[in-house]
Amino acid sequence: MSHDDLQRIAEYIMPSFPARVSDLGFLFGTRHGVREFCEVAHSLWQAGMFRRLLVSGGRTGFSPEAEADMIAERLVALGMPGSALILETAAMNTGENVRFGRARVAEVMDIAAVRSVLVIGKVCATRRYLMTLQKHWPGLSVSVSPVNYFGMPAERWHEHEEFRARVLREFDKIPRYTAEGFLEEIAGCPAYPHLAGR
Repeated sequence: MSHDDLQRIAEYIMPSFPARVSDLGFLFGTRHGVREFCEVAHSLWQAGMFRRLLVSGGRTGFSPEAEADMIAERLVALGMPGSALILETAAMNTGENVRFGRARVAEVMDIAAVRSVLVIGKVCATRRYLMTLQKHWPGLSVSVSPVNYFGMPAERWHEHEEFRARVLREFDKIPRYTAEGFLEEIAGCPAYPHLAGR
């Protein structure tokens, strides 16, 4: 792939929506880079970027513990009070993170008062988080604090084997997920770049 192709992929998959003070933080569950995720979330909470944090993630892989529970334990150990956390422990994919997470938020606070969300998630999945929110929780003002746990600057993603594989996997599946109705494009953002040979 040419340098221009790599840049277009990066701009699409990892768009910049700088973190803003929001009504709710939304941490998408993970088993990769958990320490980094928790440190980012704790720092944002300390800085007053949100008062409540939704952590969504079920039991994935072979672990008996839900991702949300595992992450919550670390956040509390870092100093976040349990009362600041809203845990959703059933979601098995990004669509369920949003659908189940939204329902969980509605159980504990006025969902109509949530007009802005600060997303905390994998840098390589930024676009998919945004498109999933657009599909299943439209009307929000969304900003992102992407977590890069690869030890390589995002602009050099293509030089790191795992980082490159994850970005290209995201790039390849977004058209399929959109066609299947799981995602919705974001107004005002560049369209999907169709590249020769992909």
